[in-house]
Amino acid sequence: MTLFYIITLSDWGFVYKRGFTIKISFSTIDMTNIRKKTLPCKFAEKKTKSDSFLSIILISFVYIENDDKMKKLIFCFAVCCLAACQAHQEGALDVDKQVRYCTDQVSQALNELRQSDGSYDYSMEPRNILQEDQQRGWNCRKASPQEWCSGFWPGILWMEYGITGNDSLRQYAEGYTEALSMLTREPVFDHDIGFLTLCSYGKGYEQTGSDDYKQFMLAAADSLATLYNNKVGTILSWPRHVKDYGGHNTIMDNMINLELLFWASENGGSQQLRDIAVTHAETTMQHQFREDGSCYHVAVYDTLTGQFLRGVTHQGYADSSMWARGQSWAIYGYTMVYRFTKDQHFLDFAQKVTDIYLKRLKETSNDWVPLWDMDDPRGLDAPKDASAACVVASALLELCQYVEPSKGKVYYDAAIGMLSDLSNNYQSREKNVSFLLHSTGHHPAGSEIDASIIYADYYYLEALLRLRKLSEKNA
Repeated sequence: MTLFYIITLSDWGFVYKRGFTIKISFSTIDMTNIRKKTLPCKFAEKKTKSDSFLSIILISFVYIENDDKMKKLIFCFAVCCLAACQAHQEGALDVDKQVRYCTDQVSQALNELRQSDGSYDYSMEPRNILQEDQQRGWNCRKASPQEWCSGFWPGILWMEYGITGNDSLRQYAEGYTEALSMLTREPVFDHDIGFLTLCSYGKGYEQTGSDDYKQFMLAAADSLATLYNNKVGTILSWPRHVKDYGGHNTIMDNMINLELLFWASENGGSQQLRDIAVTHAETTMQHQFREDGSCYHVAVYDTLTGQFLRGVTHQGYADSSMWARGQSWAIYGYTMVYRFTKDQHFLDFAQKVTDIYLKRLKETSNDWVPLWDMDDPRGLDAPKDASAACVVASALLELCQYVEPSKGKVYYDAAIGMLSDLSNNYQSREKNVSFLLHSTGHHPAGSEIDASIIYADYYYLEALLRLRKLSEKNA
């Protein structure tokens, strides 16, 4: 008797040991009016664009005599077939093609940024391209401690230098990075010194191993640590807003900046930096999340006693809503904390904040890119936020390696879905020199709505490079 079956990785061992031959055929079945239970086989499903067809592999086993030579030949063929199937599954996302696209866009952006005399004003960092803008190039802002996005463009250039090895790109990356040298020469402005440093000097250190960059990062970590309130157990995010909020404020974005403290503590800095980062993550976990794992953008504490006062929003729709990018910072942040601590309760929490995001994403969006806030009552008429999808995709490509395989596959597939949708439907292409359209910055303030924003591009490229590295590792 012939049994039709879609084989899994674990099944190959069974086939090899039992001495079955394998016949493999590919066919496409119109599933529009057919239920799975009517098919005389188990099958693996992959939806096409029409969602009406499933590509399935029909594999028939016929018992034969126990022939070791034949079994080995069949086993090798089976592995090749699995690899081909995997390539077919990921065919919708050609990582190398998307990386090349980013490289081309960076080249065009540099052409737009070049001044008439051929030089660059490195003090002016790309920030956004608004929906109403007529130009193709970036709107730039002066590099400063107050301009939290100043580190993303040099970070993109450093990643591009790593991709291409182009010395001109290294020169530009150095110029835009060193425009931020004032960060450690004056008292810290706010928590964003982490973003500013990690994305510029941090990416530069990864590529060059420069001791100057290392020392800068160590000094920046010490500056960030001065914002820590021992009574509260977190870093003060916005010193300028203490009166506005009526106390010590900590925003979810701050989770990303803990990486600077962890890194510094492992590269010549004080152990106290690590202790601050761990305590901040634990305190935030305790107070800045609802029962279901969704987060408040801002947690307010009594500055003197450390008592938690309330959770509110600053950039979300409402205090009780799920602001998509805020949740993305939580996913990325707790995944990173686990990387440095290997503490299981941080890994468990990273999964919790991820799972509620994916659940709500499925409930509220028509693709893998979220609404700017998942509780905006306009539903699909509300703006999307591609930047949140980029941050989450990058985080999931790390998180999927830490969890058990079945959960890891869920996260990996979600990341592939996000990057596929971003690449197929959100790229700016000929419209402007950014990588992506349709990000939302500060919706309540009416700022950067449905725009190209530099941090979306940064995390998009980072996610693509993480995927490529993971694919090479698995290969």
